[in-house]
Amino acid sequence: MRFDLAMLRSQFPDRHSEWHFVIDSTMTVASRLAASGAPSGSVVGAEEQTAGQGRLGRTWHSEPGSGLYFSVILRHRFIPSTLPVVTLALGLAVSGAILQATGLVCDLRWPNDVLIRSNNSEGKCAGILTTLEGSAIIAGIGINVNHSQFPAELGGIATSLRLVSSRVQSRERLMIELLPAIDRYCALLETEGAEPILKMFADASSYVAGRRVTVDQTGSMLLGTTAGLDASGFLILRGDDGRHHQIVAGGVRPCS
Repeated sequence: MRFDLAMLRSQFPDRHSEWHFVIDSTMTVASRLAASGAPSGSVVGAEEQTAGQGRLGRTWHSEPGSGLYFSVILRHRFIPSTLPVVTLALGLAVSGAILQATGLVCDLRWPNDVLIRSNNSEGKCAGILTTLEGSAIIAGIGINVNHSQFPAELGGIATSLRLVSSRVQSRERLMIELLPAIDRYCALLETEGAEPILKMFADASSYVAGRRVTVDQTGSMLLGTTAGLDASGFLILRGDDGRHHQIVAGGVRPCS
């Protein structure tokens, strides 16, 4: 069933929102809107993306009509160095909205993965990508809502809210919970700074401290135990090499 844009607009009449049937990437369209002066909170969504963007140049699997694939324009008084913390704030917003809309409890894997555990395995159900477009931040969010299966290359990696809960979930209800949550966490970051966001993310994530992980650093692998977040929102890794590493980017995965 196609996303009910009329319902979304009725809930947020003052927010610019558009929903496309097929699009290359909502990030691309939102970036153009931001460059033309579109206001903060503007939303671009799609039933299907043909070139959905993930971190580190990866693509985001966008099964038609099954997920939430959208981008939001954010115009807050954030300095560029705040961008990593904005990503963490959005992770909190996504996990909180999923809990409110579905009752499912999520884990957060630094910096931008939202995970759900089911049957003793953990799968990624959502991801976040943030980029700067002039004075605006474009926040791209993808949530696997009603996917019933995934491509073979994503087997054991991705999951959906439907697969975990064993029932179809309302994409509209999730969006109605999520947009105000994004506003709240961004307002908190704007008014009180990074510290409360960093604390809440650390409290909500099993990955921030005391977790054995490997970190893919563009071809080389670091092995160690996570040791918290620094003031900029970067992950600290106590490496097996005896050194403390500031992880600015890289794929973090659990290990024994």
